Amino acid sequence: MATLYVENVPDDLYAALRKRAKENRKSIAAEVVALLEQHVPTERELKRRRALLHDLRKLREKQVAPGIPFLSAEDMVRGDRER
Repeated sequence: MATLYVENVPDDLYAALRKRAKENRKSIAAEVVALLEQHVPTERELKRRRALLHDLRKLREKQVAPGIPFLSAEDMVRGDRER
């Protein structure tokens, strides 16, 4: 596992990080790692996002079969009540 050293962190940022780590009951290093995991996507995460975006685009391209009317919300509720 790699080691990361960060220099010249502004005092107010460091104080906010220390406060956040304390609130989450973590060390500052553990809090930094958690923040990096949340905000810096890995190649695996980017690949997963691209696949999801591709799937969403395919769904958007699909059209409802022509000639089949959409039911209103009232009709759907009425149909559920009749079951």
